[in-house]
Amino acid sequence: MNAKQTRSEEIFQRALKVLPGGASRNAVIRKPHPCYAAVAQGCVVTDVEGNRRIDFANNMASLIHGHAHPAIVAAVTAQLPRGTAYNFATEIEVEYAEHLVSRSESFEKIRFVNSGTEAVMCSLKAARAFTQRPKMAKVEGAYHGVYDYAEVSQTAQPANWGDETHPVSVPVTRGTPRGVLDDVVIIPFNDTERALALLNEHRDDLACVLVDPLPHRVGMAPADPEFIAALRQWTRDNGALLVFDEVITFRSAYGGAQQWYKDRPDLTAMGKIIGGGFPVGALAGRADVMNVFDPFAPNVLFPHSGTFSANPVTMTAGLTAMRLFDHAAVNHVNSLCDRARRQIADAIREADIPACVTGGGSMFRIHMKPHVPRNYRESHPTPAEAQMLKTLLDYTFENGIMMIGTCSGTISTPMTTAEIDRLTEVLYAGFQKAREALPRVAARA
Repeated sequence: MNAKQTRSEEIFQRALKVLPGGASRNAVIRKPHPCYAAVAQGCVVTDVEGNRRIDFANNMASLIHGHAHPAIVAAVTAQLPRGTAYNFATEIEVEYAEHLVSRSESFEKIRFVNSGTEAVMCSLKAARAFTQRPKMAKVEGAYHGVYDYAEVSQTAQPANWGDETHPVSVPVTRGTPRGVLDDVVIIPFNDTERALALLNEHRDDLACVLVDPLPHRVGMAPADPEFIAALRQWTRDNGALLVFDEVITFRSAYGGAQQWYKDRPDLTAMGKIIGGGFPVGALAGRADVMNVFDPFAPNVLFPHSGTFSANPVTMTAGLTAMRLFDHAAVNHVNSLCDRARRQIADAIREADIPACVTGGGSMFRIHMKPHVPRNYRESHPTPAEAQMLKTLLDYTFENGIMMIGTCSGTISTPMTTAEIDRLTEVLYAGFQKAREALPRVAARA
């Protein structure tokens, strides 16, 4: 290793030889190279150079109890000598299913899978199997994983997203079949009139409407109750299913963000926090819909299996984590995030910068826009706004704060007001840096 080369630089050079782009997930990529973790405990991650950072990314919102929670470590450690996966059912799967079903009135039955992407994929396939219809509808810009149908228009741009009255189904991955795009109806977020008009054009073909009640990529503003109510009524009237993606938002309340609304979905996809730090996914909902998976039915509508689905390590970690995430813990992280959003808004005003903060529950997102965006098109950053966000994120990272690359953050239970106050202190200084760059950014725009 070159004497002037850091440990992270050396690891990255090795990674480039065996991993496309040097990594297996784009979320960890940074320029000129990723940072490499050495150890993490509570809400702090230490990299291989010895730098400590408060972790508001929480592995893309998946760690509700931070890192290496003692109770989860102990439970998993006890399970490991008993085996990690085998071709037997386990009682812990049943016990965990009973717990999760008890948390939400819309959950009658549940099935475990291995990721949030898989949970959404199985939800859409279950909707097709139940309704015998081919199409699905989703919100423009919303992230639902990498399944072909779920990812459509996730990365739409002004140059290709089309007229707002008829948004174009834009592929994410080169080579996406035209048939996939034709079977996905794109609707605008929080625009009930336009959304219903688009749904009505496909009323006989739609199996489901997929919606995230607090869509991160759309701007992280909660769905209006009227919007959710209208989608619920439309699906009920037209024989389609309402599917909630709560892979991220299940952390928002004891029974997920759906508790914010009077109307409940037919199916809910989950992941992230319900794994207790391990890969996981699950879908839950109405018994008659979930029974498409029933292998004992005379006509099995959706044969499904998965080698590591409901493995005892994930079930043990997940059940331990979710038992710990009781009403008091939910209130703790949500109240800390309320404090964070208030203080960030104050810092924005004091720094006199065109920015705003959105979010809900235990999540927040910062936009370099003077007004809160209501949909994907409003939240989409201009080149100047994107450069200011990069300036802010680079500053926070260099000063001991880890955030998600969209300038978003999540709260974990080990955090206290001290971490929130440090976050807003660093952000205030970062806003000043971004504001100093504003004339230069504007000149280049």
